[in-house]
Amino acid sequence: MVKPNQKSKSSKKSQVEKMFDSISFEYDLLNGIMTFNSHKRWKKNILNIAKNLKPKIALDLATGTADIAINLGSISDCKVVGVDISEQMLNVGRKKITKMKLDEFVRLETGDAENLNFKDDYFDLVTIGFGVRNFQDLEKGLRESFRVLNKDGTLIILETSVPESTIMKLFYSIFTRTYIPIMARIFSKDKSAYNYLLNSAELFPSGTKFSDILKSVGFADVLIKPKLFGSSTIYIATK
Repeated sequence: MVKPNQKSKSSKKSQVEKMFDSISFEYDLLNGIMTFNSHKRWKKNILNIAKNLKPKIALDLATGTADIAINLGSISDCKVVGVDISEQMLNVGRKKITKMKLDEFVRLETGDAENLNFKDDYFDLVTIGFGVRNFQDLEKGLRESFRVLNKDGTLIILETSVPESTIMKLFYSIFTRTYIPIMARIFSKDKSAYNYLLNSAELFPSGTKFSDILKSVGFADVLIKPKLFGSSTIYIATK
């Protein structure tokens, strides 16, 4: 299991919470710099997929600073709940929601994606953006998403992945091991956080491997949509 601090005896969950609390105010800036703002386009892709599903109530897990939750809040007649274990990330998200006058449609609350306080079959849609690789127990978290989705509900996940092409894999490795650490040194006060994010991205099971995990917890018809030569991937799974 990859943790922010491999030497620490504290759980991955508590380490991840503290890590995101520490980088909450710089997270949006660095996310934009490190992806050349591509993450915004991918999150808009999620919105476009979600619009066709016409959800009435949606859950955004590992919502962080609430980019995806805010996007979903623009869907007609849809209420959105965003959940994250980092209160500081949520505070940044709440300010964005208030600024955009979406408080009526989007609410954020502290919670654990692996132990959700929602009844079975409650949500039409669950989304997770760059969050599942931070779960302490991946299968448990995915089972919780499955549990709270209603019949025929949809799970949409955006997560980092490693390109399958040999050439692109080499470029990806050079980019992540040079450009991103340099940007972290310049803009971040917690450089170890970005080392963890890089390591966890490289070791996370992606593509068909992750699709198989989704199917193993009960999801069906998993669609895999690689982005930016496979450096990130959108997964669409139905209950």
